[in-house]
This record gives sequence, C-alpha cells and structure tokens, in this order.
Amino acid sequence: QVQLVESGGGLVQAGGALRLSCAASGSIFSIDAMGWYRQAPGKQRELVAGITGATTNYADSVKGRFTISRDNAKNTVYLQMNSLKPEDTAVYYCNAVLMVVAGGPNYNYWGQGTQVTVSS
Repeated sequence: QVQLVESGGGLVQAGGALRLSCAASGSIFSIDAMGWYRQAPGKQRELVAGITGATTNYADSVKGRFTISRDNAKNTVYLQMNSLKPEDTAVYYCNAVLMVVAGGPNYNYWGQGTQVTVSS
C-alpha cells in the first residue's frame, strides 16, 4: 500500500512564506511524476506545480513565487511558497504518479490535503 503524507500547511500573513512537504511511502518501485494541486472553497481542484525528472511546470498564478523540488532518495516533493497572497488560500494536495512493480502500470495517488490560509 502506498501513502502520501503532507506537512507544512498553516496560517500566514500576506507576503509571508510556507514550505509544504509530501513524503511517499510503501510499496513503490518508481515514481514518475509528483505535483501539488489546490482546491479553494467552491472551486475546482487545480494544478499548482508539477515535477517530472528535472522538468517543472507551474500555474501562471504562482510563477515566480512558488518553487517545486524533489528528493528522489526520500521519495519526497516540496513546495516552497513565497510572497503568499490571500487568493492562495486553499487545501493543498500532493499527487504522485508511480509504479508499484517493475513493468507494471502507473497509478495515481493523492495525499490527504493540508490547509494553507493566507490572511490579508
């Protein structure tokens, strides 16, 4: 069984910073891609940032403020969030696309979510 455990959310004032972490554990053969999504009340879940190998991609709304990185040895992905805005308030979810056995299919896993609240 695979688990994604997030940490690092919380309450911060506008202009502040937070760092989210997500560690994948369990029966993992390899991880293809990892990423962060967020969902604000009344809105659809959206991609914030993703990383595959050395390639990263970001939502336009966070470019220049957020940085995604990954520690392959620890199966962990990070999201450094700077210059936070009230509109960044949401539940942030970690996502991983991974293989549990060699040559098997990729599966999509989600973390339980961590709340990020930015006050004005």
